[in-house]
Amino acid sequence: MTEILAAVDFPKSTYMYWQARFDIEDPDQELKDEILAIREQHKNYGYRRITAELRRRDWKVNKKKVQRLCQKLGIQVTAFGRKYRKYSSYKGVVGNIVPNRLNRRFATRMIHQKITTDTTEFRYYTEDENRKLQIQKLYLDPFMDLSNLEIISYRISPQPNKGTMLEALKEAIENTNDCIYRRTFHSDRGWAYQMKEYQQLLKDNRIFQSMSRKGNCLDNAPMENYFGLLKQEIYYGRIFKSYGELKKATEDYIKYYNEVRIKENLGWLSPVEYRQEVLAA
Repeated sequence: MTEILAAVDFPKSTYMYWQARFDIEDPDQELKDEILAIREQHKNYGYRRITAELRRRDWKVNKKKVQRLCQKLGIQVTAFGRKYRKYSSYKGVVGNIVPNRLNRRFATRMIHQKITTDTTEFRYYTEDENRKLQIQKLYLDPFMDLSNLEIISYRISPQPNKGTMLEALKEAIENTNDCIYRRTFHSDRGWAYQMKEYQQLLKDNRIFQSMSRKGNCLDNAPMENYFGLLKQEIYYGRIFKSYGELKKATEDYIKYYNEVRIKENLGWLSPVEYRQEVLAA
């Protein structure tokens, strides 16, 4: 060994130092294993959420250390940009426009008092008889409780239609009937929310309707943020090749988002955990 070190002009003392270092057991190995286990379960958790999850598991650890270990393990979250123009359901004034009652006052501790909704579009690809890829579309209509950002009802369809929209609305109304205060359902000015049937259902159940101002996505920021999160975590960077595959991925994510995925502004609880904690207080 001495001859080899001399041939490569490598100091023997340096070699002995690193040989001794290699024999030392990694004091962070157990923590690294736990971080990898969390990342396996939550593939889009960054170091902040991993830190919060570690603390939920009774680990006392600093977020900077978790960030450093995540970098060493090469498990940073990959960010993707939007791939195509955002879907817009606005078709002009085709029914009745109502005022913006929320006026960006999204915060509330009252479960089921403020509900917001919107429609988003996904694309998937199928092959025709000549094996050429054809763009197909899937639409998601969710209703979100602004108190805990939980998706309380939704429908998925191959095209925007009032039937599925009204089904989702009826389920949202039924799921929020326990609110002791008068409810407000907010949306943009999409054609579906201007429909007589949609607006009559709200009136029949003594629910206020609220609409964003024209062309102002910040008036419905919580739902826009949710769509961005959903697409970042399951959609961008993947190619779906069937309606069924994309539908199942979306349904699985909504369940995961509601029941498992923790959020900092909910005290590192999932939306369902937060709702249960509020109702139990």
